[in-house]
Amino acid sequence: MADTPGDTHDPFHDEEEDEALAPRERPMAFLDHLEELRWVFVKSAGAFMLCAILIGVFLKKFNQVLLWPLESLKDEYPSLALDLGTVSVMESFTVVIQMCVVGGLIMSAPLLLMFIGQFIAPALKESELKLVAPGCVAAGVLFLLGICFSFFLLVPGTIRVSIELNELFGFITRWTPGSYYGTLIWLTLGVGAAFEFPLLIVIMVHLGLVTSEKLKSWWRHAIIVSFVVAAIVTPTPDPINQSILALSLYFLYWISILGAKRVEKRKREQAEAEGFED
Repeated sequence: MADTPGDTHDPFHDEEEDEALAPRERPMAFLDHLEELRWVFVKSAGAFMLCAILIGVFLKKFNQVLLWPLESLKDEYPSLALDLGTVSVMESFTVVIQMCVVGGLIMSAPLLLMFIGQFIAPALKESELKLVAPGCVAAGVLFLLGICFSFFLLVPGTIRVSIELNELFGFITRWTPGSYYGTLIWLTLGVGAAFEFPLLIVIMVHLGLVTSEKLKSWWRHAIIVSFVVAAIVTPTPDPINQSILALSLYFLYWISILGAKRVEKRKREQAEAEGFED
């Protein structure tokens, strides 16, 4: 049977060879890519909605966890009323939305990274594919470390400084849920994002944009950048909390240099192995 004018079948194309290829090696049409992308959005939205609903179901317990930085300071200041109070009708609704949306994003982040990794995996080389899973794990671990560092250390420190300033000026402490949760979200997410920069440095070294020796020579600049980032992330002009965060970021900078050296060593070994095979 003759091919119709609209038939694009290649008589020299071996369909059995396509079937023998691994799924990630098979060629995909443009519409197939769009379909895959659509399912990435669907699965990501489903994971986010599930996590947000779980937070809504256990909202009271989740709120008790978020109030820990404030509750932990009540014994230090027994004469102060540190209970939160709303000043508008819709403030409680705003807080609930913040908890569900931000909490849902944080809880579903590992799944979102996994779905994105599955989507881009077919376009990566085998050597690049081996870096996807460790990179996603490292990103998740660093982000959680930043959140924990902020939640257990910086947030209580910020509240403590605010209480001390209120007592110094004789102000009455009347904090609202909006101000407390806004500060909590800003600090935790900001520090979590700041803790990702060692991974970015390692990726830049892997791409050949910088070297570990160059990073070593920039140690003075790294100190300044660490303090600038700390000043942006911390909502109060408290030098103690800013210094703690800045020194932590500077410590991570040197950790990233060690990671960069390992990446460079691995790239040299791979280049030598490929040269030996040739």
